[in-house]
Amino acid sequence: MAHTHNSSNDELVELYRMMFLIRRFEEKASEMYTRGKITGFSHLYIGEEAVAVGAISALHERDYVISSYRDHGHCLAKGADPNVIMAELFGRSTGISKGKGGSMHLFDSQLRFLGGYAIVAGGLPITVGVGMALNYKEEDSVVVAFFGEGATNAGAFHESLNVASAWKLPIIFICENNFFAIGTSLDRVAPAKELYKRIKAYNMPSERVDGMDVLAVREATATAIERARDGDGPSFIEAVTYRYRGHSMSDPDDYRTKREEKIWKERDPIIKLAKHLRDKAIISPDDLKELQDKVDAQVGAAVQYADKSSWPELEELMQDIYVD
Repeated sequence: MAHTHNSSNDELVELYRMMFLIRRFEEKASEMYTRGKITGFSHLYIGEEAVAVGAISALHERDYVISSYRDHGHCLAKGADPNVIMAELFGRSTGISKGKGGSMHLFDSQLRFLGGYAIVAGGLPITVGVGMALNYKEEDSVVVAFFGEGATNAGAFHESLNVASAWKLPIIFICENNFFAIGTSLDRVAPAKELYKRIKAYNMPSERVDGMDVLAVREATATAIERARDGDGPSFIEAVTYRYRGHSMSDPDDYRTKREEKIWKERDPIIKLAKHLRDKAIISPDDLKELQDKVDAQVGAAVQYADKSSWPELEELMQDIYVD
């Protein structure tokens, strides 16, 4: 593991706990989908946990996060209660979006988690709007936008980066490059494979980091946040990562080689950090097991909470459509 000098032992354990929570939550969501408790679209974050946790751990509570349709991990990392996210996946009234948003539309304005967006690159113009508002109100906050590498070929992506740079907005653009836009390999659609190099055109700092190393992501994001707070404008981070599951629960995932999957799983960020914690005697094997058991219990309780919650009432159809 690299870059540990910036993190205390307690912080390292918390980074591990949060990644482990996201992993277990997503595994449970997959199980509940298979059982028919969760329907509609659901995109799992398994394998990419180090990106959300590394980046969001560098933020303050007052900072904003905007996600894509693969949003469960970002929402958990921003501090949402697993109960209300699971209830949302179940479509229940106690869900984070009152059961009306589902997997792709988690939202909590108090947490400053301003949504998952089902349209590829759809969150980016909204991110620019938030960045403009922060500058206009002279608020000491930044906004982080997460999106996949598929979004970098969308017009909204280029428009957003252009405006953000021209107006020096306090934004950190984080591209989660997992190499596949649904089943299409990046190799087939990107003439330049190193996406961070494209960003030169927008005159903003850009770099590529190991998205399987939570501390590398945390450090790169912390630097970008500092720059944004100082009024020096946006940054772009390409976090190279890998999703272990298909694009969504309905994806048979038959376009990747078993060898490729095995190579990436050997770099698993959660296993890597657990080994570091044990090797450096930061946590004992017993304490690590206790932490894992607590997370398992928490995720189990979230399923029970969701399952016992009521469905939204019919009147809810007409609520939350217009601002009061």
